Amino acid sequence: MADRGNGNPKPSDTKAPLATNAYAINLDNFRKRLKIFYSHWNDNNNDLWGAADALAIATPPASEDLRYLKSSALNIWLFGYEFPETIMVFMRKQIHFLCSQKKASLLDSVRKSAQKVMDIEIVMHVKAKNDDGTGLMDNMFRAIHSQSNSNDTPIVGHIAREAPEGTLLETWAEKLRNADFQLSDVTNGFSDLFAVKDVSELTNVKKAAFLTSSVMKHFVVPQLERIIDEEKKVSHSSLMEDTEQAILEPARIRVKLKAENVDICYPPIFQSGGQFDLKPSASSNDENLYYDSTSVIICAIGSRYNSYCSNVARTFLFDANAVQIKAYEVLLKAQEAAIGALKPGNKVSAAYQAAVAVVEKDAPTLVANLTKSAGTGIGLEFRESGLSLNAKNDRILKEGMVLNVSLGFQNLMSDTKNSKTEKVSLLLADTVIVGEKAPEVVTSISSKAVKDVAYSFNEDDEEEERPKVKPKVNNVEAFSSKATLRSDNQEMSKEEARRQHQAELARQKNEETARRLAGGGSGMGENQRAVRSTGDLIAYKNVNDLPPPRDLMIQIDQKNEAILLPIYGSMVPFHVATVKSVSSQQDTNRTCYIRIIFNVPGTPFSPHDANSMKFQGSIYLKEVSFRSKDPRHISEVVQIIKTLRRQVASRESERAERATLVTQEKLQLAGAKFKPIRLSDLWIRPPFGGRGRKMTGTLEAHTNGFRYSTSRPDERVDILFGNIKHAFFQPAEKEMITLLHFHLHNHIMVGNRKTKDVQFYVEVMDVVQTLGGGRRSAYDPDEIEEEQRERDRKNKINMDFQNFVNRVNDLWGQPQFKGLVLEFDQPLRELGFHGVPYKTSAFIVPTSSCLVELIETPFLVITLSEIEIVNLERVGLGQKNFDMAIVFKDFKRDVLRIDSIPSTSLDGIKEWLDTTDIKYYESRLNLNWRPILKTITDDPEKFIEDGGWEFLNLEVSDSDSDNSEESDQGYEPSDVQSDSGSDDEDADSESLVESEDDEEEDSEEDSEEEKGKTWEELEREASNADRERGDESDSEEERKRRKMKTSFGKARVPEKRSSSGGLPKRPKLR
Repeated sequence: MADRGNGNPKPSDTKAPLATNAYAINLDNFRKRLKIFYSHWNDNNNDLWGAADALAIATPPASEDLRYLKSSALNIWLFGYEFPETIMVFMRKQIHFLCSQKKASLLDSVRKSAQKVMDIEIVMHVKAKNDDGTGLMDNMFRAIHSQSNSNDTPIVGHIAREAPEGTLLETWAEKLRNADFQLSDVTNGFSDLFAVKDVSELTNVKKAAFLTSSVMKHFVVPQLERIIDEEKKVSHSSLMEDTEQAILEPARIRVKLKAENVDICYPPIFQSGGQFDLKPSASSNDENLYYDSTSVIICAIGSRYNSYCSNVARTFLFDANAVQIKAYEVLLKAQEAAIGALKPGNKVSAAYQAAVAVVEKDAPTLVANLTKSAGTGIGLEFRESGLSLNAKNDRILKEGMVLNVSLGFQNLMSDTKNSKTEKVSLLLADTVIVGEKAPEVVTSISSKAVKDVAYSFNEDDEEEERPKVKPKVNNVEAFSSKATLRSDNQEMSKEEARRQHQAELARQKNEETARRLAGGGSGMGENQRAVRSTGDLIAYKNVNDLPPPRDLMIQIDQKNEAILLPIYGSMVPFHVATVKSVSSQQDTNRTCYIRIIFNVPGTPFSPHDANSMKFQGSIYLKEVSFRSKDPRHISEVVQIIKTLRRQVASRESERAERATLVTQEKLQLAGAKFKPIRLSDLWIRPPFGGRGRKMTGTLEAHTNGFRYSTSRPDERVDILFGNIKHAFFQPAEKEMITLLHFHLHNHIMVGNRKTKDVQFYVEVMDVVQTLGGGRRSAYDPDEIEEEQRERDRKNKINMDFQNFVNRVNDLWGQPQFKGLVLEFDQPLRELGFHGVPYKTSAFIVPTSSCLVELIETPFLVITLSEIEIVNLERVGLGQKNFDMAIVFKDFKRDVLRIDSIPSTSLDGIKEWLDTTDIKYYESRLNLNWRPILKTITDDPEKFIEDGGWEFLNLEVSDSDSDNSEESDQGYEPSDVQSDSGSDDEDADSESLVESEDDEEEDSEEDSEEEKGKTWEELEREASNADRERGDESDSEEERKRRKMKTSFGKARVPEKRSSSGGLPKRPKLR
């Protein structure tokens, strides 16, 4: 690391002249840090610097070994380079250097800066090649005596722990001991000086941390997974060498840092097989990686950027038992507690005490296994003395300090008989910066969550993929796992297991619904949009503002948005918003008529106006017509009125939309030093308004949100991270576009549109029309080349989007966004199905937390956690399609229907719903859900008493009607009768059955009234009546359940004759 540049050079006017030297000292940094150095020395001389009159620092010769010396750290901190075999003596008015001619020529460039900023003289003692330097040392000793403040013996500060190396330093150390000086150790002074980092130092630490965590995430973890998947035998030392090479070549993992500025902090450490050492001095042995069941692998890597260190350590668990999982969860919680205690003003010991408190509370038996400290300070040295995170360190934390928070459990006893797994150790380490308000974990890119480090193997699978994380209960990814579809003893079929799970879900769902309804939590509907009163629309405040009349003809005042009409010789103004419609026509005599109709309260389709209630006695002008001989003028007036009316309506609509928006925080733009994450050439949906040519824009991820903007200054959208409910990334596979989609908590305005869904996309293929006409051959070279170009373009776009998504996910993984739980979700195409959610057929795809359709507009985004139940309707033999009704937990929200789903998708949908713990029911009919939900919310206690959602259970319904002829006949609209003598309107409003045959029913109503009943119908009616009354042996519970089903249209109701002797008129089927 000798003569390595600091990597942050300033412009040429702030550098020393280069001459023939390849190096240049950053004079801005030198001046700033020299001032800090002398200020710290003067302010803390007695406490930290041993009351020294001079500070003598000797830097040893260069070495290939990794070592951390305070003398080298001072060189790099002050000058940006390490100066081997150089002696520096700092005095109050002078700085003396004893070095070679080459080093002296470089150090000579700081002479003017030292004189200017601190009025300090630089004195050079150039040692000849064959000179031992003793004469020059005597000159430096005399200078110390002459500038000493002590009357008798000057006090000289030195770094006592650094043993002299080389002839020059050994001679210097010998003469210093024998000279007439009192020596004092100043190690603590330098430790405190280096503890708080400035902005440029923190930048170096963050770059080093980014490299370290990127190597762990993108190299070490995939490498381990590949070794385990292929069951290779690889030694720890071999892994160490490969990882070290990945650090020294950042381009291998796509990290854009110059290799010449990068180095390792220590050889990477890999440990497994029961041999663990959690000390920083540990090393990787030559044993093979051990990854059998209940084994543990510890990986620790550290890298340096411009000599500034960073560190990260992770523990990976394989088929871990309950003891290991519990210990890891406690360790993770303890480390997070230690990191959380790193706040300015706290004592250093607070971090370790916080970790111990967690272990004592959650796992007191593990306290003895906990490491004796929670880490150390880190920076130019891997372990900065004075900042050890132990229980006794009373130093105060300050903003800008950097710490390596390392915590572990040593030699945990595991309940196994294998000698390589009976003792395991766990270790977690991260690089943390003490911030103004909260600590910043700069190695958070590398995940340490249990789901990302705990692997499990399923040896029974024939096609075993790479080790997978243990799935969460509600994770859709578990859909492909056989364990979720079969019991352990393999005795039950998939359908039986699903039926049992659904029965348990039904019980849980009814209990949950009962609790929510008992607490009045049926949800709140959305607020209705406020309508602006026409009383607020004022064209002129007084008569004097009217424009001077020219002629008695219709005039348009576009500035004041008014129409002036000649009425009885006076020009009467009307605001254009009061106009409902305007039209013109021309008769055979070339006479033109213009007709203006105004909005009048009380007329059909007229918007509600508060003034109609305020001025109930007012008289309104409804319509006015004028005749003219000038058709050109009439045509122009009509056109202007329509244009002006459209503009005002658009403006008022946008104003009303904005009035309901939730106020959001302001977007904080990324600083100049940290460029925002950017994705270019994107289209947006919904598009911006306006009639100009549409333009692509750029999406940027800033400090607390996204900003999309085009080259037009008025086309800009800000999406804050806190307002994002779901984020989706859908690469182009069978579609024409690759997209990013954001579903928001609160509406925002895109142009003049209010929306909760914003999408950014790129078309991966251009629409091309063949001009040649005829069909082209499949072996046409031009055709093949064109297809290859399209594939390459699609792959490049998908890769650009994927890189953007990965970087944003890493950003969201930082501690400040922990509460948002944000991550880009990707649709699972293999679980998708076709259906009609709105008006057109679309391909609907589940994700881990939603059900989405993101190609066709309007978009469909359904949050799975908001679903109460799903009812699969029109399910039966012979049906090609069925419908899905999604009932939300908010009963005031309309039920969402997805129609015309192919029956071939039924089993897949059932399996997906069961895997995601969503209770589903099946019915042969379409239900009218509004009155059902109204009945539930009006009397929730009755709903709960009658069994909750079990009235939808088709199996129970069928079992109750096994002896019925109807149960085998399916749904026949002609059999549905009204159970009361109410009129048609009441019957319509209470009908719970929907049908697609409304027109046919209307045409048959009259004929049905005139017909009498056949013997079969009378027999069926008697059978229905018997079932409705129930046998005497029926239990009370069965009768209640039967009554509940009857009230919701599941069973047939008894038929009643009308007074005319015919069948009563049937209600319309909706």
